[in-house]
Amino acid sequence: MKQLALLFAAIALTALLPAASHPKNEYEALKLFPKAVFDSIGGVPDAEGLVGSNRGHWYEAGMQRGAMWRLIIAVVGNDPDAADNAWRAVDATFARQLDDGGFLSNRTPSARREPSIADRRTTAFFFIQELAHAILVVRQSPMASRFEERISAILPKLRRAAAFASADREELLRSHRKAVNRVFLAAKAFGFCGIILDDPELRAKAEDLIAVGLEQRDSATGAFLENGGLDSSYNAVSLLITQIILWHMPSEKLAAALPAAMQWQRAKFGADGSVSVAGNSRTGVGKETYMGSAKNVNYNEVALMLCFWGARHGTKDDFAQAVKTIEFARAERRRMAGEK
Repeated sequence: MKQLALLFAAIALTALLPAASHPKNEYEALKLFPKAVFDSIGGVPDAEGLVGSNRGHWYEAGMQRGAMWRLIIAVVGNDPDAADNAWRAVDATFARQLDDGGFLSNRTPSARREPSIADRRTTAFFFIQELAHAILVVRQSPMASRFEERISAILPKLRRAAAFASADREELLRSHRKAVNRVFLAAKAFGFCGIILDDPELRAKAEDLIAVGLEQRDSATGAFLENGGLDSSYNAVSLLITQIILWHMPSEKLAAALPAAMQWQRAKFGADGSVSVAGNSRTGVGKETYMGSAKNVNYNEVALMLCFWGARHGTKDDFAQAVKTIEFARAERRRMAGEK
């Protein structure tokens, strides 16, 4: 009888313990990601701290966000030099912060007009959502002490940027309600800044936007809508953003919405790692361009989304699919380069 009681006690205790395979935080989850995926993510800043299209000519703050992923990857890989190099993009961006809290924005080659204040707010939240994300991951990592002084130094600037980006809810929704991934990006920016700055108002703005985003789902499939339709790239982007949000802002309602969107997404994968664009509302079908090029599937973010899903749910097949997706995208780039 005593042995039976001890057995039941052990079973009860085990039930209370977290699963050994389940990461305790996002940093631990990121450590599970395949190197092949990380090797394709983000952008390394140049000597001036500039990233991507900003190199040689500053356009806007949002283009700097790729370096924040390089910071995250360097921290996860315990590479202090690479992490320090990535941080230079933070300094370069805040060097261009204006008096209103936003950042200098210049007209891009494909733009029809000069940036409006709405455009400047958009590019501001594009940048601070990934900066704040990186800060939260850094603080979960062994490199927290290495960066804490630098983080503390930018907090007043981050507060001003968050205030600028979040100043006009109606304008934001007018511009982005039909692009639900951007609604979630703004929620990520405001919510994560709210955590870092201990600002309940920013947290509340994030929760409001998450609720708005959850309204933008297809009634038949549960996938996230983009421009009134379904899109195999942007649905994956919304799944990526919302999964990252859940690591730092748990929400039963948000978590419950994701499996249906993921089920729709899985049906879009080909055996070779490709993502079908048939019937897409925005990408891969010639409907939109960015910086003069047609928008296609964002394979890097699709792969990241799969890795986050695999880490959260313990589904190793999702890591394998992510690598296959990255390999397909690389092969396509080589093919296109050969054709040209």
